[in-house]
Amino acid sequence: MSRYRTAGRFVLLCAVWGTAFMATDVGLADLPAVPFAAVRFDVAAALLFGAVLATGADVRPRTRDDYVYVLVGGALIIGAHHAFLFAGQRYVTGAVAAVLLGLVPVVTPALTRLVTTDEEFTAATALGVALGFVGVVVIADPDPANLADSVLGVALVLASALAFAVAAVVTHSRSPSMSFLSTQAWMMAVGAGVLHAAVLALPGQSFAAATWTPSALGAVAYLSAVAGVGGFLLYFTLLDDLGPIEMSFIEYVIPVFAALAGWFVLGQEVTPAAVVGFAFILAGFVAAKWRALRGT
Repeated sequence: MSRYRTAGRFVLLCAVWGTAFMATDVGLADLPAVPFAAVRFDVAAALLFGAVLATGADVRPRTRDDYVYVLVGGALIIGAHHAFLFAGQRYVTGAVAAVLLGLVPVVTPALTRLVTTDEEFTAATALGVALGFVGVVVIADPDPANLADSVLGVALVLASALAFAVAAVVTHSRSPSMSFLSTQAWMMAVGAGVLHAAVLALPGQSFAAATWTPSALGAVAYLSAVAGVGGFLLYFTLLDDLGPIEMSFIEYVIPVFAALAGWFVLGQEVTPAAVVGFAFILAGFVAAKWRALRGT
């Protein structure tokens, strides 16, 4: 049963983060990218610290692993990843961003082998990575002209993908002594601090340019409470269970739920190319997990 519970949590996380892309597009219509991300994690950190106080858990980092986990996870997964991603989406389409983030499962195994030998990267995993990446490209259907003309946007999204992959590998190799809620609260706070620093450093990223419409506030609320608190609690729980290589496959499944959310909520068409892409992604998972599926 634990396998099925893990699979269910994985699908739920993909659904939450897939719909987060849609919420991000809604928020970016009225809010500058980096202030939008900073406010999102301000709210998420406040919610998590409230939960920590309510449960009476120890909130103070004590060990080296506590500090490394919180600082690396907060600065890279929360701060750098979202700063680069939100800024990059100003220059490239969501389709191009989805393809570039699909490189996370490609670089994660190499990074993992630099840190630990516990994670196995087999030929089946490699085949799954390749099929999944093809599926993302087919679904996203990026415009090569847009890709060539948006060098800055491409570089920013690639930096976002690399920050996420590095942090996933490093945090998985640590064993913090703090409670799970406390580590997540500190990570959100550190990430929010990095994002506020980015607001000051980057041109055109001022809170003065924000227009706080009802749709923008709704996007912040969803991304803070659901995709932020709920999503990252799920992510780091699954990271402990599956490891960074298998968890990197989430970048292949998120576009599926993003496309479904766009169809269901915004009336966007699900094209035949999207269906073919879904089939490639499913084939990638079957290839990577064939031994476990056959055993089950």
